[in-house]
Amino acid sequence: MTQGLKLFILDATVLLHDPAALYRFEEHDVYVPIIVLEDLDRHKEGGSETARNARQASRFLDEIVGATDDLASGLPLDHGARAPGRLYIPLDRGAVGGGPRNTGDELLALTRDLAGRHQRRSVVLVTKDINLRIKARAQGLKAEDYTSDRVLEDADLLYRGTGELQLGARDSLETGPVGSGGRATFSVRGPVVETWHPGEFLVDKAARLPDTIVREIRADSARLEAIYDYGPAGQAVWGIRARNAEQNFALNLLMDPEIDIVTLLGHAGTGKTLLTLASALHQTLEAQRYAEIVMTRVTIPVGEDIGFLPGTEEEKMGPWMGALEDNLDILNQTEPKRPGQSEWARAAAGDLIRSRLRIKSLNFMRGRTFLRKFLIIDEAQNLSAHQMKTLITRAGPGTKVVCLGNIAQIDTPYLTETTSGLTYVVDRFKHWPHSGHITLARGERSRLADFATDVL
Repeated sequence: MTQGLKLFILDATVLLHDPAALYRFEEHDVYVPIIVLEDLDRHKEGGSETARNARQASRFLDEIVGATDDLASGLPLDHGARAPGRLYIPLDRGAVGGGPRNTGDELLALTRDLAGRHQRRSVVLVTKDINLRIKARAQGLKAEDYTSDRVLEDADLLYRGTGELQLGARDSLETGPVGSGGRATFSVRGPVVETWHPGEFLVDKAARLPDTIVREIRADSARLEAIYDYGPAGQAVWGIRARNAEQNFALNLLMDPEIDIVTLLGHAGTGKTLLTLASALHQTLEAQRYAEIVMTRVTIPVGEDIGFLPGTEEEKMGPWMGALEDNLDILNQTEPKRPGQSEWARAAAGDLIRSRLRIKSLNFMRGRTFLRKFLIIDEAQNLSAHQMKTLITRAGPGTKVVCLGNIAQIDTPYLTETTSGLTYVVDRFKHWPHSGHITLARGERSRLADFATDVL
């Protein structure tokens, strides 16, 4: 073993979270103890994401080991690095003291033994288990969280989708031809363009220009386009008007046929679901741009699990879609009543709306292709990057994907604000001209909800 390089001991929680973690340590050596293989074996049954990750991690290990009989000298982790590290599968479990044996204690004992044998190397236990890291540090051992899947160092650095139009001395602004829908366009040239992203909304506080969206960026120039006004003085979408600038930006993205994927972040009451459903109903039932609306979400209970639910797929998902029903009721009331329309006709219209809306479970998404669908992924902050990739790649021609969530409310074990699949999508798509993102900051539900968000 090369002196000076680190030696990482992987806990099963790391491989269950990211099966490809074996290849993330570059030139350093990786230990996967027997007790970790036993943990993977216990988790491999079933169709959950954890079970799939356990099976994939086992397949990666099998590919590396191959037909080799000599595991003592280590196996090269050939993943394109100039000097790849080696994989070791130690047969010894470490000297565990008295008391019941468990995975954590055996990993700590093995870490202690390896640190004693390789005193010139930094021996680090890598685990997603916070308590195990605390126990390791209490015993004077090095322990770290697995951070290779971290999108950002801090969630505060996440792209917000909005910026301020501030032109410097070397920047120039010209009025361009009238764009789509009779909207004014502008051309900006200069260094300021380097800080912008396609689909970003720019606010000119000097009031020289209306609110604009960045449509195109080329080298040192950018093309801006004025946005629609869906506010109190503008047009409504299925009876809904934007109550603040961020909601107006969101509706512009949701109603734009050139935008294929939209991500909306914000705490409860900012209008994410309401705005999305309003635009989905308008474009599905009135503009007929989409054949139907498909909505899905991860089913993680906030309190105690109520057990298995009876019925079909949509009936099982029903209790998880309370927010959907609440917002549909609001939209059914806000849609103006036509002259001579009876309450029976209004109720029939509500049934028609529900007939064009499908509720699907994440468990049955693999292998599907959605054509001309308005796909809404609710509570997307609870999905991993791999799950988000699985869902977004289901989109076929004519499909729009909208991801909603609040990264401050993550219920999935081992996911954080910086490793959530929603954070991953926002960061990876910010340079693509057919995507858009907005962080909604102002709550519009009620003064009670807004005050509770601030003080509780």
